[in-house]
Amino acid sequence: MKNILVATDFSNNSYCALFYATKLLASEPCTFYLLNVFNEMTPLQRKKTKLLVGKKLLKKLQIASEENLTSTMHKIVLDNENPQHQFHTLSKKGILTKIILKTLDTNHIDLIVMGNKGLNESADVFFGSNTIQVANKINKCPILAIPGEMEYKEPNEIAFITDFKKGCTKNTIEPLLSIASITSAQIRVLHITEEEILNTQQESNRKLLDICLKDIDHTFYWRQLFDDKAKVIHEFIEKLNIDLYAMVNRSHNIFEKLTHEPVIKDVSMYAKTPFLILPSQD
Repeated sequence: MKNILVATDFSNNSYCALFYATKLLASEPCTFYLLNVFNEMTPLQRKKTKLLVGKKLLKKLQIASEENLTSTMHKIVLDNENPQHQFHTLSKKGILTKIILKTLDTNHIDLIVMGNKGLNESADVFFGSNTIQVANKINKCPILAIPGEMEYKEPNEIAFITDFKKGCTKNTIEPLLSIASITSAQIRVLHITEEEILNTQQESNRKLLDICLKDIDHTFYWRQLFDDKAKVIHEFIEKLNIDLYAMVNRSHNIFEKLTHEPVIKDVSMYAKTPFLILPSQD
């Protein structure tokens, strides 16, 4: 039984992320925990919040959170129609990253699912500031960020982006292997290189990854870094019709360099393609 945590702010994007996860894991027995986190800064829809302060405001926010969670759960049960899936709701007051960290251990979470843009995030922010905060502060559980209000498309082509500077054990890429296995997807390994050849350590790491991927149809691709990494990745995703892409979240790697840019000018790569962020388990 897989335990999936879906963070929601009740936006259309967050519901699409939930729906995507139920379709992706349709063949797997799963328990989905629908989490909404609220605090004094949370907007109370259709209410005059200026007239509500302190405990009265928090009580109204809690009631609204619980009601919206129940409504979301009923909707996904109707849309999902999968006897292998169970749903529970979690309404919590606090800070999103701290609540998620507590929930990971309490509910033995295997995967975090988030929409890449919520109710209050502009279109040019790199797949949502909430998602970035969670990815940068929580590196113990894989995160699947779902873009926009996209319709579900089963992944046939998955990209795994690496610089081969660190080795990837099977434990680290297990979530990627699992998704590729249940969808029968092919994995396209993209290496963005600044040098003409791999050094000894990089070649060793490439061979280790090749072994870890031995049961999955996979191929390796090299791209010379003539432009910024985001553009190189975007062009690769477009050219190979990639349905989902993944990176390992490590210090000083490609992921960190991308996520430290607060705004990406060309956001089209993030507008269409689900992004799996893998914690390092090495």
